[in-house]
Amino acid sequence: MLDIKFIRNNPGIVKNACQKKNVKCDIDRLLEVDEKRIKVKQELEAIAAEKNKASKAIPQAKDSVERDGIINAMKALDENVGNLDKKSKELETEFEQLMLTVPNIPSDDSPVGSDESGNVVARTWGEPKKFDFPIKDHIQIGKDLDLIDTEAGVKTSGFRGYYLKNEAVFLHFAIFWHALNLLREKGFTMFVPPTILREFALVGSGHFPAGKDEVYQIANPGKIESGEAVKEGLYLGGTAEPALLAYHAGQILNEKDLPIKMCGISQCYRSEIGSYGKDAKGLYRVHEFMKVEQVVICKNNIEESSKWLEAMREISQEILKDLELPHRVLSICTGDMGMGKYKMYDIETWMPSRNAYGETHSDSNLTDWQSRRLSTRYRDKEGNIKYPHMLNNTVVASPRILIAVLENYQQADGSVAIPKCLQSYMGGMTKIEKK
Repeated sequence: MLDIKFIRNNPGIVKNACQKKNVKCDIDRLLEVDEKRIKVKQELEAIAAEKNKASKAIPQAKDSVERDGIINAMKALDENVGNLDKKSKELETEFEQLMLTVPNIPSDDSPVGSDESGNVVARTWGEPKKFDFPIKDHIQIGKDLDLIDTEAGVKTSGFRGYYLKNEAVFLHFAIFWHALNLLREKGFTMFVPPTILREFALVGSGHFPAGKDEVYQIANPGKIESGEAVKEGLYLGGTAEPALLAYHAGQILNEKDLPIKMCGISQCYRSEIGSYGKDAKGLYRVHEFMKVEQVVICKNNIEESSKWLEAMREISQEILKDLELPHRVLSICTGDMGMGKYKMYDIETWMPSRNAYGETHSDSNLTDWQSRRLSTRYRDKEGNIKYPHMLNNTVVASPRILIAVLENYQQADGSVAIPKCLQSYMGGMTKIEKK
């Protein structure tokens, strides 16, 4: 969320950000509620001061009449306090709900646009391969080489279900091992984070309330030790980002410990509400997958966090270059970047059967928008408490990346060559052939 002081002083800037991001947020109502809650707090503080003054006056009363008068006045104050307390709680609740709907201010160099059509190609790498034989899509390759079974997947798991089989399993994990080793070499702390999440983690990351429809809620969250049913809602994470960010929620860090560099590998779950009919076949859009996610927590300094945004993008590109996969980087426009983003890149990898690039990575700087929601702070060298900047990046996600690997590395004889950088993880295997 944004600092309320910033919103008070810059309502026009915030309204402009709402417009650029297509976010519905009533800034005028927020400021009205903010003013009312402050007024009620001041009234409560004034009453508390009056009561304190009256309590000290009772022992000094000249007689019972004066004492009773003071006591009756305090009772009247107590009645007023009850009404004001109720009003204060109602205003605070509305204020907090409205604050969660306020978007971050996008960077000046983010393209302005209403949807993905406004995204701009920032750079490209590699040339799409020209095949001298009729190409297959990853679905046909998976069938012919017994690597993918979507029919059995749908029977077992429902719409968008799938099985990876045989060498596809090794290829899947080889890519992850390659990514994890690279991140370890770059000094990132490794995590296998929880994928069952409490609501605060998803509110803190910004996935709630706006993206709640995209997240699976657990219908039967279980029971605690006493046998009482768990009343708190629990959810399945769509990325490791919320869990990694929540690791430091509520903490006051030391500046000397920044930046904190985290890398998490986890199963991910997405309901894909609103995507009915899109990419319904194959592995491009599925309900569950695995991903290596990167999170950086750094000082509240836009120059530093901007450098980290570029560094994280370069890590994702390094992996794609190792895999020798043509790709391009998109600078995401304001209407497509989401509420919390200050600046964002997507990386799209060439997928021959689509005759187009398909999104495989996402890299975002959210400045202090998430740290305020999570109450993650740090103490600088002068002893001042600040909110750090938080960034996240898709290092690699599978099985979507398998689409690019299988299709770009298919051979005329029906086999699939193994990228050189992965062969050591697959026992020296150089290609996948029909059995």
